[in-house]
Amino acid sequence: MSQTETRPRVVIIGAGFGGLAAAKALRHAPVDVEIIDKRNYHLFQPLLYQVATADLSPADIAWPIRSIFSAQKNVTVTLSKVMDVDTDRQVVLHENGESRFDHLIVANGSSHSYFGKDHWAEHAPGLKRIVDATEVRRRVLMAFERAELCEDPEDQAREMTFVIVGAGPTGVEMAGAIAELAHVTLSDDFRRVDPDDARVILIEAGPRILSAFPESLSAKAEASLNRLGVEVRTGVMVEQIADDHVIAGGETIPAMTAIWAAGVKIDSLAQWLGCETDRIGRVAVMPDLTVPDLPAVSVIGDAAKLPWRDGMDVPGIAPAAKQEGKYAGRRIAALATGRAAPAPFRYRHMGSLATIGRNSAIISFGRINLSGFFAWLCWGLIHIYFLIGMKRPLFVAMNWFSSYVFRSKGARLITGMEALRAVRAHVPRRR
Repeated sequence: MSQTETRPRVVIIGAGFGGLAAAKALRHAPVDVEIIDKRNYHLFQPLLYQVATADLSPADIAWPIRSIFSAQKNVTVTLSKVMDVDTDRQVVLHENGESRFDHLIVANGSSHSYFGKDHWAEHAPGLKRIVDATEVRRRVLMAFERAELCEDPEDQAREMTFVIVGAGPTGVEMAGAIAELAHVTLSDDFRRVDPDDARVILIEAGPRILSAFPESLSAKAEASLNRLGVEVRTGVMVEQIADDHVIAGGETIPAMTAIWAAGVKIDSLAQWLGCETDRIGRVAVMPDLTVPDLPAVSVIGDAAKLPWRDGMDVPGIAPAAKQEGKYAGRRIAALATGRAAPAPFRYRHMGSLATIGRNSAIISFGRINLSGFFAWLCWGLIHIYFLIGMKRPLFVAMNWFSSYVFRSKGARLITGMEALRAVRAHVPRRR
């Protein structure tokens, strides 16, 4: 503890699920907490795909960090990008200065990994941020607008072909949502083109989709996707992504829209902490989530590598990050009050979920596996539960219900003159 202050200072890098849980766990502790994030909002990432497919607007799934902690007086928020960490001096260096810490919690999350093909990012955006979701929404909706202006059937087909790379939960949910958008929501909106002719292709390098789920649920999810008209291709490697095509498994697929859902990486940790990381940038943490030889530093969420069971690590999902954040906060609170530190962290798996369109989902709770419409209802209720304590969970639920009953997409907007110029640039003029 600093000699010039009577209360320990806790700095949290990142206001994701883990960072927020850690800060909340410190609400009654005699510490001062500083949250540093380059954005001023917390994002409910599991619903980003619904922004990308026009079910929800960005404001439905993001909340200002300051408003979340307005009643927690020991929390301050710094809007700044972290540049480095000096572990010897115990300071975080960011764009707007330095922040001293007695305890540091790193919860900086993950970003897209294109497996060494970073130039693909221009042609196939991922889905980690609001700006990603709105860009994907723009590209998907613009594809139909361009198709409406095309006179050549091959050009129309190319515009209305959507390739999603990666068949984890994000890829599966995106594929189902785009198929539903094309085959249901937009079916009566165009005159010169039939959105029902759209192709949605889901490509997975592994032997099956949703590999983290039991095989039986994976098969049911694939059957649900097939019913929606999604073409599922497993055991296929993507070799090239360009503006107007994707090459996968030796086949060239003419497509103007590609979406990346295949890989993640953790940025900056090796530089910040001067420690070894695994191939995606995670730090192997101790059972109490601290970094070896750095007892003042905890790493949680996507950035933490911690053994779990059956040779697997704790998964990089929201419930795991929340549990780790809560544990890290409780541990620091115990140290600040002279109490014994809690027992080593133990992850409690609450199950895995994925939704496929508007009527189907799969859920795995240990030995309990659910699929179909009932699983879809459970999926919705569980996500609403996670929204409670944030902003307007009932309002979001009403948006979902309205979209379900009326088959409408309320956030189906393309904004900016750039969109108009993009349409004109991609289609020939009529004669």
